[in-house]
Amino acid sequence: MEFSHKPVLPKEVLACLAPGRGGVFADGTLGGGGHAELILSALPKSARLIGIDRDDEAIKAASQRLSVFGERFVAVRGNFFETKRILDSLHIEKLDGMLLDLGVSSYQLDNPERGFSYSADAPLDMRMDQGADFSAYDVVNGYDHAELTRILREYGEEKWASRIASFIVEARKKQPLKTTSELVDIIRAAIPAAARREGGHPAKRTFQAIRAEVNGELAGLKKAVEGIVECLAPGGRLAVITFQSLEDRAVKQVFAELLNPCTCPKSAPVCICGKRPVIRLINKKPITADEDELKENPRAKSAKLRAAEKL
Repeated sequence: MEFSHKPVLPKEVLACLAPGRGGVFADGTLGGGGHAELILSALPKSARLIGIDRDDEAIKAASQRLSVFGERFVAVRGNFFETKRILDSLHIEKLDGMLLDLGVSSYQLDNPERGFSYSADAPLDMRMDQGADFSAYDVVNGYDHAELTRILREYGEEKWASRIASFIVEARKKQPLKTTSELVDIIRAAIPAAARREGGHPAKRTFQAIRAEVNGELAGLKKAVEGIVECLAPGGRLAVITFQSLEDRAVKQVFAELLNPCTCPKSAPVCICGKRPVIRLINKKPITADEDELKENPRAKSAKLRAAEKL
């Protein structure tokens, strides 16, 4: 199937990044190149954009889509957690803007073979980097009860975490769990009927948690955002789109710490630590999709955009 990418909050992303300023920009979650195309189209001819993604299929699809921009676009297979190393390898000192879209791409969700969706039968995979050795199969079949419970609670905010973990451990005693359908059936059996009737799909939070564990999405996110801010030139901007509360909370926290890094006691009459604000917030509250966008792209419903400028 084709690697498509319908960018969420397109107008809002451009307003936050202000690519008309020119310079060097980066898209740390390139995907199919939807956001990258918008940014490149708004950049001056002398500016360029670096596209980073762990998924080789995304790199290929985006490179083809953005080939019209010639040398103004460079694709790099990697993880935005390693932004500094990637920039050093390209002999780039500082960035003037960077975007992170932390959602799973439509292609990854809709392609059954990738195992991201709880709505289609597929192998337990969920790897964004298909060259990685570690997959959902390893989590589901290798983690003990305590480890499974931890990630379901921390990364999925699943209230039935311990019970689901117990059902998984018991089921795999007979034979390893291999498919998403097997996992969904176990989750349905573990969650009481009354609870299953509440909210969305009963497997949503468990799949979210396992995907986050497989791809390291939440572990180290705050440190990664801090590292990207260090890579920004004065006046450089970082825009981050999240789709779940844990990611949004992490971004909000790191922005708050960079906005007010002072470590002096609140009772101190004056600051003596010498730490000054590193950023200013472009938007104090997260930006969400308007009604027109939601009609065209329902997947934008949970998207939240936060942005900051390096001082």
